Amino acid sequence: MPHHSALITSADAPAKLYLFSSDDWGDDQKILDLATPLAALAKANGFKGGAGQFVVRADEDGQIVDVLGGLGSGTDGLAVAALSSKLPAADFEIARDGGYPLAHIAAGWADGAYRFDRYLSEKADPPRLVVGEDAAGEAMVTEAIAVDRLRDLVNTPAEDMGPPEIQGTISDLAERHGAMLQTVIGDALLEQNYPMVHAVGRAGPEAPRIMELSWGDAKHPQVAIVGKGVAFDTGGLNLKTGNYMRLMKKDMGGAAHAIALAELVMGANLPVHLKLYIPAVENAIAGNAFRPGDVLSSRKGLSVEIDNTDAEGRLILGDALTRASEEDPELLIDFATLTGAARVALGPELAPFYTDDDKLALDISNGALESGDPAWRMPLWAPYKSMLKSPIADLVNSASGGMAGSITAAIFLKQFVDAKSWVHLDVWAWRESKYGRPAGGAACGLRAVWAAIQARYS
Repeated sequence: MPHHSALITSADAPAKLYLFSSDDWGDDQKILDLATPLAALAKANGFKGGAGQFVVRADEDGQIVDVLGGLGSGTDGLAVAALSSKLPAADFEIARDGGYPLAHIAAGWADGAYRFDRYLSEKADPPRLVVGEDAAGEAMVTEAIAVDRLRDLVNTPAEDMGPPEIQGTISDLAERHGAMLQTVIGDALLEQNYPMVHAVGRAGPEAPRIMELSWGDAKHPQVAIVGKGVAFDTGGLNLKTGNYMRLMKKDMGGAAHAIALAELVMGANLPVHLKLYIPAVENAIAGNAFRPGDVLSSRKGLSVEIDNTDAEGRLILGDALTRASEEDPELLIDFATLTGAARVALGPELAPFYTDDDKLALDISNGALESGDPAWRMPLWAPYKSMLKSPIADLVNSASGGMAGSITAAIFLKQFVDAKSWVHLDVWAWRESKYGRPAGGAACGLRAVWAAIQARYS
C-alpha cells in the first residue's frame, strides 16, 4: 500500500466523524442516533451543518472521541477539506457519510490536509482519515499522492522548478514505473524538428527541451498525454505587469496535470500504451528572444506569425501535439494553463474542456459527476478560426480583439492535432483559499479525466 500522510488504512480507536449537510441536519430529532453529549454540544455551539462548521467531543484525557462536521449545501465534492484543514493531528473514521461516497470524502480530506512545507521550518502534521485496506482504499491513497505531487510541482518556485527539474521529475516517474524516457534539449530541438519549442525557450536561463515518456504494451490502445511546461512566463517581449507575473511559476501547471495523470495510469496498471509529452521552457527576455512580428516554422509545417509573445504556451504545445499525433493515438489529452479568458468564462473552479468527440465529452462529464471534480464542455466554434488569419503566414498565434480567447486558443491547438479523439483542458492549476483549504496549486479537471479514462480502459 502506498503511503499518504493524511489517508491511512486502519487505526486503533479512531475518533468517529459524523457528516451532515445543512439540509440533512434539520431539527434536533435528526441527531437522536448520536451520543447524547455530542448532541448537547451541537446545540450549545449552534451547529447547523454549515460548510466548515464542526463540533468536537473529547474524553477526560483530552482525546477526541466524536466530531460533527458540516458540508453546507452538500454540492461541493471537496467540502470535507474544511474539516481536515482545521482538525488536529489524530485518527478519524467516517461514522456518517452525509450522502458522500468515501472516495469524495477522501479526496476532500487530502485536499484540506495538504500543506506545501518545503521551505518552512515547521512541517505539516495533518489529521488522518481511515480509508480501508482494500483496493478501493489503495486507489484513494494513490490518487491523493498524485494530486499532492501536482500541487507541489505548481507551488515550487521557478528557481527550483525550471526545465531541468521538470525533466528530473519525469525521469523519476519513469524509473519508478519502468518506463522509457527520451529527451531533446537545446539546439537539438532544431535538428529534430521542434522549432517552436526552441523559439519560445531559447532566451531562457536553462535550455528548452521536450520529454517523451513511453510505458506499457504497444499492442494496447495508445493514450497520449501532453502538458504545457512553461516553468516561468514573463510574457516575453510583450512583458507582463507585476501583478500578472506574480503567479507565473504556475505556468507549468499543465505539465503538472499531465504528469499526475500519467502517474495514475501507470500506478493502476491500466491496459494502455501510454505516451507522455512535456515541452519545458522558460519564456524569458534576452537578446535572442522571439519577437512580435516574427514568423515561426512548426513541426506540423504550418507557419505562425507572432502577434503576442505572451501567447507562447500554444506554440510549444503545437509542436508537442504534432509529435503525439504522429504515433496515431486512440486518445490524445492535453492540459495547459493557456488563457485568462477561461477564468473569465467559467471562474476558478470549473475546468473548461474542448473536444469534437461527443462520446468523449459525455465520458468526461460523467467522470466529473462521479468524482465530484467539476468540468464543463466548451465549443470548438469553427467560424472563429477566421480570427487566427495572418496576412503573411498560415496562422497568427493570438487573435486580436480579446474576444473568445479560450476558444480561439483551443482552435489554434486543433490545427496541430491529427488523432482519432482529442480533448484540451484549459486549466488554472491554482485557487484561492476556500473552506480553510490553502491557496496555491490545485488540480483542475484531473480527477474528472481520470474517472473517464478508468471507465474506458479498466
